[in-house]
Amino acid sequence: MIIIMKTDATDEQINHVVEKLKKHGFGIHLSKGTERTVVGAIGDKSAIELESIQLLPGVSEIVPIRKPFKIVSREFQSEDSQIKIKDKIFVGSKAPLLVIAGPCSVESREQIFEIAESVKKSGASGLRGGAFKPRTSPYSFQGMGEEGLKLLREAGDKTGLPVVTEALDTRTVALVAQYADVIQIGARNMQNFELLKEVGKIDKPVLLKRGMSATIEELLMSAEYIVSEGNRNVILCERGLRTICKYTRNTLDLSAVPVIKKLSHLPVIVDPSHATGVWDYVIPMSRAAVAAGCDGLIIEVHNNPEEALSDGSQSLKPETFAELMRQIELVAKAVGRKV
Repeated sequence: MIIIMKTDATDEQINHVVEKLKKHGFGIHLSKGTERTVVGAIGDKSAIELESIQLLPGVSEIVPIRKPFKIVSREFQSEDSQIKIKDKIFVGSKAPLLVIAGPCSVESREQIFEIAESVKKSGASGLRGGAFKPRTSPYSFQGMGEEGLKLLREAGDKTGLPVVTEALDTRTVALVAQYADVIQIGARNMQNFELLKEVGKIDKPVLLKRGMSATIEELLMSAEYIVSEGNRNVILCERGLRTICKYTRNTLDLSAVPVIKKLSHLPVIVDPSHATGVWDYVIPMSRAAVAAGCDGLIIEVHNNPEEALSDGSQSLKPETFAELMRQIELVAKAVGRKV
């Protein structure tokens, strides 16, 4: 449930409500908006008489949260979340579109530095690159591990781009957090609840990708695992669903963007690279994603896709990525966004 405080409620009154709820075993999550303060209380409502809360000084009303996901819901927070990534870079409805670009995998110093410089020049606001790669085949390239993280960090520092990379399990979270500005949870791990709880304990933004067969509610419940541990800096990512279509790797569910924005205050970005699996579909689906209202894109870019160790078929060349940036800027302008 959420307790909506009066607009003139004092800090003392808010704290009194919080302490009373904690005394009865509720987990508390405060949301202070520009117009009101909301106290989110997660726990057994039968443990307390709601009337005793309603009568406390400063309380305006008590509203039950009907959705199974609580803290990430619009009921809990009506204003869109603005997630700070690094310095002055934000992602959310009031911020410029976040465009994260880079290779599927970090393969060498020369490769990641060349790509980082090219995507920065074209206007990217973040650098992606995998150091630990979850692959369908155990014989495929699995990533460079910590050495890849070091190279990614160096490339990010040189270009000034925040870096995004994936943590595969609870054992690698602390290591990835040393180097990354944003920790990615991949589609295969969307319901790895122990991993979600682990990244929920750290003070780093988390990019949570939708599972390839997951419903929107399941995605939001996974986000709830993270925020319930204290980390409210979650960015959701639509990256396509597995369907019967044989012409693309997955089917990009762009309807998820407005649906999620209606249900949740968290920002939503789109990954057209993994959704389509084919490089020449990435630009049109990027345009469509921006038109649908996404808060950003994550794009795979490689300086030599034909020789890429992973996902070369869906990777844009630097010059094609530059064209993507030019095209989405036009679409963004049409829908009232900046890049």
